[in-house]
Amino acid sequence: MPFKKLHSDIQEKLGHLEITIPTPLQSTSIPVIKSGANVFCMAPKSSGKTTTLILTTLQKLKCEAVGNAPRAVVLVENKEKAIELYDTFLTYTKHNSLRVYVGYEELHIDVQKSEIFMGVDILISTPKTMNKLFLLNGVSTSQLKIFSIDDADFLAQASVYNALISITQSIKKCQFVLYSEKMTPKLERFESYFMEHSKIIAI
Repeated sequence: MPFKKLHSDIQEKLGHLEITIPTPLQSTSIPVIKSGANVFCMAPKSSGKTTTLILTTLQKLKCEAVGNAPRAVVLVENKEKAIELYDTFLTYTKHNSLRVYVGYEELHIDVQKSEIFMGVDILISTPKTMNKLFLLNGVSTSQLKIFSIDDADFLAQASVYNALISITQSIKKCQFVLYSEKMTPKLERFESYFMEHSKIIAI
């Protein structure tokens, strides 16, 4: 049972939320993601992809704040998705020290730079905003451990795709996990860029 092997804080939170049985995706993907491999997680809607993303991120960061630079980055399609994911993360981080920050195009980039500089563990952003932060030296990737993309189907847009390639070229060593409903030729192409030696989990 994947939940049994997660950090005790996560198990306690899952108990409060009355989540006791992992979905087939969670049973299959959590051990692989915990192993540190780059992973493509393919599964239909409502199969537990976002919860898997949150649980494995918390596990990777051991449920505690460390330093000032982000150790986890999560990319999403737009402001609405960013805020929704931020709120869901807060459900899980309410009783630990992890600092979650959300950024998006509509929020002035200088505001984001100064707030990130104050210290964050998990940074949720859109590809364009994240790329802008990189170009302006607004975020350090020196401590990055895990980089996830939620509902990655939106990466089919050329401008977003190019922003992601630009971002990942700046990251030296990190685990990448990409969640999507299905594999597409465009997603497959990432194997040549940052998803080297990746494993594919399809439910």
